[in-house]
Parts: sequence; structure tokens; C-alpha cells
Amino acid sequence: MSGAQTDDERLRCRAFGRELAHPLGLAAGFDKNGVALDNWESLGFSFAEIGTVTPRAQAGNPKPRIFRLPEDDALINRLGFNNDGVEAMAERLEARQTSLPIGVNIGMNADTPLESAVEDYVYCLRRVRGLCDYIAINVSSPNTPGLRELQREELLPRMLETLSAEAGGTPLFLKISPDLSDDDVRRVAELAVEHGISGLIATNTTVARDGLHSRASSEEGGLSGRPLAQRAGDVCRLVRDAGGERLEIIGVGGIFTGNDLYDRLSAGADICQSYTAFVYRGPKAASLTLNELLTRMQQECVAGLQDVCRSSRTKT
Repeated sequence: MSGAQTDDERLRCRAFGRELAHPLGLAAGFDKNGVALDNWESLGFSFAEIGTVTPRAQAGNPKPRIFRLPEDDALINRLGFNNDGVEAMAERLEARQTSLPIGVNIGMNADTPLESAVEDYVYCLRRVRGLCDYIAINVSSPNTPGLRELQREELLPRMLETLSAEAGGTPLFLKISPDLSDDDVRRVAELAVEHGISGLIATNTTVARDGLHSRASSEEGGLSGRPLAQRAGDVCRLVRDAGGERLEIIGVGGIFTGNDLYDRLSAGADICQSYTAFVYRGPKAASLTLNELLTRMQQECVAGLQDVCRSSRTKT
């Protein structure tokens, strides 16, 4: 490994129909508009998820809207899907030079009535399908009023059925909330299987505030970082148990170190994403994490990444 790159055979894996150099990608929310598409590979990520993007451009919530919680290795954001709109996103996807696998995270405009939400998702999906490697359906951000209601069993099946029919071969992933009950997580996983969804992204940010120490912990918004790690790992296990091998899982939430990455893969994730760790550990975050992962694999006498992931399958 040199610089921020890794080309270690032990870390190679496969997800959403693509071969990946290793299991760590950039989570949605960092490059909301796809303006840095050609740069994420040089920072060591094996894939990147851009967005959340909505049909029309919107400013998002008033500032300040993102807060560091350094004592907790955490962030709170209430950005509110600020983005340039899906047309601008599509143009950047068409113009990109990188071959790095890219996912696009789609959502609804803040002023769209909940009963019309599926139309926003269909509009975005139609514009970016074929321009990216997978599409993430974001029904779990706490920062757009009513959005999380789309995870309810009365609403979710229609959305999944409609989007699955429109995907045109582009893999679909559903991004879910860590604040769902265990039973609801299992049911969402079952619905995803029923409607041909490729996988789940576990998880989005949380509204929980248990055990925080930073002064900004009372701010409204979604919490990410270390405090989310335990619940995000538990959700991975629940999804793997409910979906078996029928669902791919992208693990995200509180993955700071190689040990965190190893544990999340062992919990059922096929690949993982990082956001808050990139903020705190800096531009070498990916390479640091991957070096630590290799060290942990050596300690566990694990020959390759598939052996790490396989352990979660044998537990279910």
C-alpha cells in the first residue's frame, strides 16, 4: 500500500455487480452534488455514493446546520437535502472521467406532499439510471419532514414495487434508519427481498442522543459517528438474519478504524462506507482504516475478506 491507495489481493470484494479493490467507500452526504467524482479514488475509496439528490434544486435547512461533537467522535447534521437538483447531477455523471464505481442517493423535495413522494423518486431514478452503478433510495433521513414515514409498511411496498419496475437493470439499495424497531428492520428486509431490491444500506443517522458528552449534543438533526456504531452493527445482523444471501448489505455508521470495519463485515455487511471518520481522521482516513483492517485480519489469521464476511453467514 502506498499513499492513499491499496491494491492488496486480500481485500478484493464484489458488490452491486462490480469488482472492488477493497470494502470501504465514501458515504452519501459528503459529495452531495457529485462535484468531486474524479477525486475520491485518489483518496483511497473503492467506491463513492453521491447525493442525496432531489428532482429540483433546493437550499436545504437554515445555517448553522452541521455540528462537530469532538468528545464523542460524532457529528450532527440537519442539512435537509441541499443540492443542485438531479439535472445538474446527471450532467456531472455524464462528464466524469473516473472509472470509480458510483452510487447515487435519491430523495424527495422538502415541499413535495408525502402522497406524491414516489413521483420524486421515480423522476430522479429515471434521470440517473444507467449513469451510475447503483441507486440508493433514501427514506430514512431525519431532516426532511415526513420522509421517515415512507418506511411504514403501508407506504413502502408501493414505492419499492414502482422503483423496481423503473430501475432498468441498475441495482437498487434501500437506506434505512437505525431508529426502527428490530421487528420493523426485519420486515423492511423482507419487503426488499419481495420487491427485488438488491440490498440495504444500514444505516442512516439517528435521532437518539444517549450517552453523549459534547456541548452540541442538544442540537436537532441526525447523529453520525462512533455513538451510532453499536446500533448500526445490530441492524446489519438483523438484516442478514432476515434476508440471508438474498440481500447485499452496505454497512455505515461509526466506522472509524480497521477494527470497526472488520467488526461490521463480521456483523453481516458485504462492504462499508465512511463519512464522519473522514472528517476527523483527514484525507488519509481510508488508507489508515484499510491498513488497520489488514492488521486485524493477520491477528485473526484470516486469509481474505471473504473469510471475514463468511463468519456472519455461519452465525445466522
